[in-house]
Amino acid sequence: MTFAQVIDFKTERFSDLDRLMDRWVEQTKGKRTASHSLLGKDRADGNHFVEVIEFPSYEEAMANSNLPETDRIFAEMVALCDGAPTFTDLDVVRNDQLNATTARRFFHEIATGGNLDAIDEVFAADYADHDIIKEQDTVVGRDEIRDDIIGWRSAFDFSFDLDRQICEGDDVVTLWTVKGTHTGDFQGLPATGKQVAFTGTTIFRFKNDMIQEGWWHYDVMGLMKQLGIAG
Repeated sequence: MTFAQVIDFKTERFSDLDRLMDRWVEQTKGKRTASHSLLGKDRADGNHFVEVIEFPSYEEAMANSNLPETDRIFAEMVALCDGAPTFTDLDVVRNDQLNATTARRFFHEIATGGNLDAIDEVFAADYADHDIIKEQDTVVGRDEIRDDIIGWRSAFDFSFDLDRQICEGDDVVTLWTVKGTHTGDFQGLPATGKQVAFTGTTIFRFKNDMIQEGWWHYDVMGLMKQLGIAG
């Protein structure tokens, strides 16, 4: 079970503490077990800070706490704080990556499932699309992604396997594999009935819970070779 530790503290010397945290990151490189750290400042009190540190498990958190570097840095941290920091230990029982869920909805429900009506629910009206296979670097509008899905679905009976997703800020990166059968015209090539598989990466940037921009990078040459278009 994922574990999180919340550290609540006050300090008038945040710049010194910030440099101290940088030093801890450098000194524990290759040793620390923390997977993510988020530090926030109270809008109502500029000297009040809350840090949330994530770990793969409680046991990993304890191993991190037992590092000599952690002990030394913590002692220096306390000296910079107004009073002793407080700690709250949390077992994470739910962790929703809402943008990642929306991205998966595109791949599974829209692209593979063919629910084109859902495009208006998922993509912004001024969605900007970047695709390495297109002549134009950027094409704007939901109709572009709708036409793309119609074109790919008419050429292939396919499905997406989502190999990995990475979320950072407003971006969701999805590494995927497409597997399918060439059942219709593609780039002027009539249906061959050949089985194909190729990999790619899509970056979706979100705004107000909708996909605002997308970048597509995939193994076009590998697909062409499987279809006999390229040598």
